[in-house]
Amino acid sequence: MSALTGQLAWITGAGSGIGLSAANELAASGATVVLSGRRPQPLDDAVKTIKAAGGIAHAVALDVADKAAVAAAAAAIASKHGVVDILVNSAGTNVRERYWKNVTAESFDQVFAINVQGAFYTIAAVLPGMRTKKAGTIVNISSWAGMFENSLTGPAYSASKRAMISMNHSLNVEECSNGIRACVICPGEVATPILKSRPVPPSEADMARMLQAEDLGRTIRFVCELPPRACINEILISPTWNRLYMTAT
Repeated sequence: MSALTGQLAWITGAGSGIGLSAANELAASGATVVLSGRRPQPLDDAVKTIKAAGGIAHAVALDVADKAAVAAAAAAIASKHGVVDILVNSAGTNVRERYWKNVTAESFDQVFAINVQGAFYTIAAVLPGMRTKKAGTIVNISSWAGMFENSLTGPAYSASKRAMISMNHSLNVEECSNGIRACVICPGEVATPILKSRPVPPSEADMARMLQAEDLGRTIRFVCELPPRACINEILISPTWNRLYMTAT
């Protein structure tokens, strides 16, 4: 029996990048996975791939910034599959015009709506079931930018990812007595589609030396496979060849 057999995992941002890799890894470990994202086609393709590999997967298209849609999706998942055992908040965004010189209030709100409010909505939706079960694992994908200031991400993204770190730690403070654990993962640069939204996207050569989505998928799987008594509160992970160090010098 695989480590996560019998557990239900809900992954947001699962159509590509870190979320997709997390879904593949958790399914390979035996979990039933529910993939959410804004684009139905990538979700359907991912579900087919997971099923072809012997996993159990379902798709629920969702914009996490829509709190009513999140509540409806969570209710549908609970009705069809039961209590969510694992939540992975991987949905995230940034905007091209992101710096103080050109960011707008509307863009700032857009980033927070997905990166912070969306994560809050999904967490709030699964907590009641986890409390009833006295068990649950929540993994929040933050960023190196949430830990350290840099010149690449801009105020909205950096602030949103720092907020996610704080929200994650508050979960452990308040919910550990209910058997619920939360891990925030703060990766340095990861070669995912979000990098294409940068004003100056990195080269293919640079992306090849970054962390890859599958590195984060394996990290998420490790966190979820630990026995319930163990909580990894925070993980800071970067490429060995860390451009963020080099651009700071």
